[in-house]
Amino acid sequence: MSDSTARRLALTAATSRPGRALPRALDADGRPQRVSQVFGSRVFHVERMKQRLPPEIFARWTETVERGARLERPVADAIAHAVKEWALENGATHFCHWFHPMTGSTAEKHDSFLWFDHAGRPVEKFTGSMLLQSEPDASSFPSGGMRSTFEARGYTAWDPTSPMFLMDGPSGRTLVIPSAFLGYHGESLDEKAPLLRSMESLSKSASRLCALLGAPVQRVTATVGPEQEYFVIDKAYAVLRPDLVVAGRSVLGAAAPKGQSLEDHYFGSIPPRVLAFMEEVEAELYALGVWAKTRHNEVAPGQFELAPIFTEANVAADHNQLVMQTLRKVADRHGFAMLLHEKPFAGVNGSGKHVNWSMQTSTGDNLLDPGHNASENLRFMAFLAATLLGVHRHAGVLRASIASHGNDFRLGANEAPPAIISVFLGDYLTRMVDGIVSGSVANLPAGQAMIELGVSRIPAIAKDNTDRNRTSPFAFTGNKFEFRAVGSSASISFPTACLNAAVTDGIDELVAWIEAGDDVMTAVRRALTESSAVRFDGNGYSQEWVAEAERRGLPHARNTPAALGYLHTDAAKSLFGRTRVLSAEELESRYDVRLELYNKKVDIEADVLGELVDTYVVPSVLAEIQAIAGVAGKLADARLAAVQAAGDALLAARADLRTAVSGTPDGSIAQVANYLCSRVVPALAALRGAADASEKLVADHRWSLPKYREMLFVNG
Repeated sequence: MSDSTARRLALTAATSRPGRALPRALDADGRPQRVSQVFGSRVFHVERMKQRLPPEIFARWTETVERGARLERPVADAIAHAVKEWALENGATHFCHWFHPMTGSTAEKHDSFLWFDHAGRPVEKFTGSMLLQSEPDASSFPSGGMRSTFEARGYTAWDPTSPMFLMDGPSGRTLVIPSAFLGYHGESLDEKAPLLRSMESLSKSASRLCALLGAPVQRVTATVGPEQEYFVIDKAYAVLRPDLVVAGRSVLGAAAPKGQSLEDHYFGSIPPRVLAFMEEVEAELYALGVWAKTRHNEVAPGQFELAPIFTEANVAADHNQLVMQTLRKVADRHGFAMLLHEKPFAGVNGSGKHVNWSMQTSTGDNLLDPGHNASENLRFMAFLAATLLGVHRHAGVLRASIASHGNDFRLGANEAPPAIISVFLGDYLTRMVDGIVSGSVANLPAGQAMIELGVSRIPAIAKDNTDRNRTSPFAFTGNKFEFRAVGSSASISFPTACLNAAVTDGIDELVAWIEAGDDVMTAVRRALTESSAVRFDGNGYSQEWVAEAERRGLPHARNTPAALGYLHTDAAKSLFGRTRVLSAEELESRYDVRLELYNKKVDIEADVLGELVDTYVVPSVLAEIQAIAGVAGKLADARLAAVQAAGDALLAARADLRTAVSGTPDGSIAQVANYLCSRVVPALAALRGAADASEKLVADHRWSLPKYREMLFVNG
């Protein structure tokens, strides 16, 4: 069977797949179950713990979660017994510590509950020590040099603030224990531990500021709601595209005659086959306690979005990993391939992960939600000012936190926020902030100043006075900030940890000013004045903004190697050290791991593009030349000349890529990354352009790779 025949069969498969419908679960009365009846059914959540634990054990666990108290062994033993019994009752046979290594994905090692008692009889056993800790091989995960190959010992430690849950397998269930991953000496080898540290640091600093403002609280929690964009195409196409299989994106492919130019996909009617897939995804997520709220078509054909409700940042990070895993798993059941790459298809919008972020007190107050009186609104302005100050001072770190090879194709591409970190506030808030900065309320008491600025009326801001700005990487949207620049395939843990650290630093500065003698309004004015340059409400896609940002002195890292350089600065080391989020060694490891990942991904794309050109594109071009060569006439001569010219350009670009790759220096990770970025990535783009030009000239039946028009538009 020829490759072109395989492509035609893939087209047939994509248009003839039987639909898969998920049977609706019924309650005891035979009526369809409500989501609220099944939500969290596979989660060992707080209410379930309260039912199954002795009151004193539950109280001590609550103290651990809310105050960070040490979890003592008797408490751990009691919890382990309770969760074991619940898991066994629900069909579990194994347990695993589930963690987020610096691969950006998740990892797990399954252990059976099976044990043997003193008489050698089989029993199920699960103790407090088994709950608290496990020991995977630390040398087999990225560590950025913190662990050597012979240093294998590492530990996963239970995160008691994130609920345990049951994961379904083909014929059984596993109890999943959300965990952090640490090296033998306590160094973080994962994405979770720095996030937890950043949350603790933010809580302490924000609580301190609340106390200075006359509204003490027990703790403050960073809350997150990460929207997830993704593409789905029929898997019959995906398996015929080596680039999608190994790189997650199409490294070549001519644009379809219609892309997103008619703007008819966004918020359009969800295709029935995709809707069935979404419904099954949501059913899985609801059982896992994931707050999936919104589903819709995105801008590009074949692109969709799932958005959750806010929850604690570490739980949101766990949930987002579950969302990505579930999307991938359920897509396969429906005959789809789910693509999370930031730019799987050229010429149409890429995918991001808008991380909606705020801060919530232990009493349930959102610190970025305008209040109902002058005192509450003064608190709002103080935390707003501290956030702006932190983002301005550490814009480089925030840019580094979202840097990846995939995101390089998306940021600044007139579809996503630019690679310049700026903050959008909207007209109403901007006028208020400008009033404070200008000093028009300088001599008024804080409460009167709020009234003069109109702040006493700002609860309406959430609905009426804050527009949306999709070109801003960090936009205020009523009672939260939307960090829009995070890539769709990324873990949200590191960007959120960096944001938490930056805002903590801004809060600490505000606190220091107040404790040194500034009144609150003076401290707020100082913060807003210093951070003025980072505020921008205009078109972030425009070249005028690039020039204006340069005049303002804002960092503009156009690619991943440049962006990651901000992690290598003394300012970054000082930030993470002061906030106790990352040690100098741990920060260095993040820099090394992310650069190495960049290098590997560019290498993979160079290899797969070379393979595609050599074994797919060139044979198709040769077949076209051979078919035309025996035909007489001007039309045939002209076509032959065009195809031969395209073939010559293709071979020249292929040779240039080969030369570029062979010239990769044998130097440091940074030297290799800079070379790949400046030499190999442009060579990849040039070869892609030559291949796409050839595709437009070769007869359709001689082109073997599934085309964009099929992958994006013909999916049943």
